Amino acid sequence: MEVAALTQRLCSFEIRRLVLMIGVAVVIVVVHQCFELPYGKDFYFSPADAGLASVVTLLGNDTTSNDSETRKFDVVGVVGVVVNETDVLGLEEFELEKEKDASNITVQKSFPVGINRSEDDKPVEGKIIDFRDDSVPRDSRLGESNKVENDPKPISASEFQNGDGIVSVVAQGAGTDSPEAVSKGDIKQTTEPLQFVSVTLHDVSSMTSISTLRKWNPRPTSISQMNSLLLQSPISSSSMKPRRYSTRDRELQSAKLEIENAHITRDNPGLSASIFRNLSKFIRSYDLMEQKLKVYVYTEGEKPIFHQPLMRGIYASEGWFMKLIEGNKKYSVRDPRKAHLFYLPFDSHMLRLKLNGTSKKGLEMYLKRYVGVIAKKYPFWNRTGGSDHFLVACHDWAPRITSKYMGSCIRSLCNANVARDFKIGKDTSLPVTYIRSVEDPLANLGGKPASERSILAFFAGGMHGYLRPILLHYWENKEPDMKIFGPMPRDIESKRLYREYMKSSKYCICARGYEVHTPRVVEAIFYECVPVIISDNYVPPFFEVFNWETFSVFIQEKDIPNLRNILMSIPDEKYLMMKSEVKMVQQHFFWHKKPVKYDLFHMILHSVWYNRILQLKK
Repeated sequence: MEVAALTQRLCSFEIRRLVLMIGVAVVIVVVHQCFELPYGKDFYFSPADAGLASVVTLLGNDTTSNDSETRKFDVVGVVGVVVNETDVLGLEEFELEKEKDASNITVQKSFPVGINRSEDDKPVEGKIIDFRDDSVPRDSRLGESNKVENDPKPISASEFQNGDGIVSVVAQGAGTDSPEAVSKGDIKQTTEPLQFVSVTLHDVSSMTSISTLRKWNPRPTSISQMNSLLLQSPISSSSMKPRRYSTRDRELQSAKLEIENAHITRDNPGLSASIFRNLSKFIRSYDLMEQKLKVYVYTEGEKPIFHQPLMRGIYASEGWFMKLIEGNKKYSVRDPRKAHLFYLPFDSHMLRLKLNGTSKKGLEMYLKRYVGVIAKKYPFWNRTGGSDHFLVACHDWAPRITSKYMGSCIRSLCNANVARDFKIGKDTSLPVTYIRSVEDPLANLGGKPASERSILAFFAGGMHGYLRPILLHYWENKEPDMKIFGPMPRDIESKRLYREYMKSSKYCICARGYEVHTPRVVEAIFYECVPVIISDNYVPPFFEVFNWETFSVFIQEKDIPNLRNILMSIPDEKYLMMKSEVKMVQQHFFWHKKPVKYDLFHMILHSVWYNRILQLKK
C-alpha cells in the first residue's frame, strides 16, 4: 500500500511539473511572438505593415514541406503565396553577397503573386498559385470615402472552399489604419472599401485558407502636393529651439540671408538651370557651404556598427558618405565647438546584420543608448534637442528605428516615404546607389542616342512587394515596345542584357519594391534613360533643390493600366528635352574616391546643410 501511495504521489507530482513546464513554454512562445519578432517576420494572424495601403491577411501552411512554417504574403487586390525556390534571382538590386537564392514566380492569366518579406529573409519553398479576380457587390456598410481612424477595427471574415479549389473571403467589417495615414495639412487621405478576392490552388492539399483583403488609398501624396509641402513654413518644434543661438547658428543665419538674396544667375558652366528649383539660390548656398560648413564626426561607437562603412551593394550610399566625411579635411573638424553640424556615424545595414534577430524596438533602444552617451558627454545634443545633428541611412528599417529618439535630427534616408516618418523640409532623400565595384563605381555609364532607342519602356526585376506583380500582369508580353519582365538570372550575360535594355529604352520603369525606394532611379540616370517613377508617396533624392519633373515622369500606382498611353502621349520634343536633362543631372549622382564639385557626396552634404539653414529663424 505504501509503495502504491508513493507511486501515486510521484505520478501526481510529475504530472503537475509537466503541466507547469508546458504552461511556461506557452507563455514564452506567446510573449516572443508578440514582442520579439523583427520586422519582416509574421505573427500567426496579424495585420501587415501599416501604411496608406494597409493589408490584413489570413495565413496558410505549406504542409508538403518537412519544415512547414506559417508565412504571410500579400499583393494589391489578391493574395500572395509562397513559390518554388529556383536559381533565378530578383534582378540586380537584390544581388547581395549574403543572398544565394531567390524566388522565381510563375503565373498564368491572372494576378501574379507578390511575396511580403524583408530583403534580408531567405525565400521559402511552396507551391505555384494561380490568382483569379472575382467580382461581388461591395459591403453596403462601407462608404465611398471611408475615412481612416486612429484605432484599428478588427476584421472578421467568412471563408469557404468549393470543389474547384477556390478559397474566397468576404470582409465583414472595415479595417484599419496607422498614425501615418492621417491628414497632412490640406492633404487628406481616405480609403475605399475592401475588395473581394478569390484564390485558385493548383494543389489544394498544400495550402489552407490563403486569402487577402486589400485596401487602396485613392489619394496618395502627389509630386505637386509635395512641392506645396516644401514651400510651406519650415518644420519647427520645441526641440529645435535652442535656449540661445550659438555662434555657429548665427553664422548659419547669416548664410540664410545671403541665400535668400542671391544674385540672379541665368546659367552656369556645367549646370542646367531647368533641373533646379532655383539655380541662383543653389549656387549661392553651395558656395557658402564650401566656405563655411564644418562638421564634427562623433568618435563614440564601436565597429562594425559605427565607423566601418560598407561600400558595396544596395545600401552603399551610407557607407560611401561615412568613408568620405570621416576622412575629409575640408569639412571635418576635431573641435566640436567649431562645428555647425554633428554626424552620427552608424551604418543602418550593419546594425541590422550584427543585431540580427533583434526586434525594431531593440534596434531603436540600441540607438537610444548611443544618443544617451553623446548627450551625457557633450553639451551639443541637449542644446538643440538634436536638430543640428544628422544621420545618413539606407536600410528599409532606418526611418522607423530612428523616428523616436533621433527624430529631431536631419535624416538622410533612402526610404523616403512622405506618408510615414519622412518630414519634407527637415529630412532629405538619399539616392539608392547599387555599387558593384568599389574600384570603379562608374563603370558602364552612358547609353544610345535617342534615335537608336527603339524600346518605349523597360523593366525587369523580382516580384518584391505588391506593385511589381501588377505591373507584369498588365504589361508583360502585351506590346512589342514594352519590355516588362520578371526576375532575370544573375549570370554575366543576363547582366549585360539588362544594361543593354536600359541603354536602348526611352523610359525606364522605376517601380517600388517592398518600400518606396529603388536603385533603378539612379540606374536609369546612369544609362541616360528617362526615369518613370511608380511609387506613391516617394520623395525623390535632393527634392529640396531639384525640379524632378523636368527629367523624369511620375505615374501613380493606380494608373499602371494606362502606362503605355501615358508614355505615348508625351511629345517627342518633351522626351528629347527630358533625356538631355537626364544627361545634365548625371554628375550629381556620381561617387568619386576623391570627391569633386557637385558630386553625390557634396549633394548629400549640401542637402543636410540647406535643410538645417531652412529650420533657423532669421
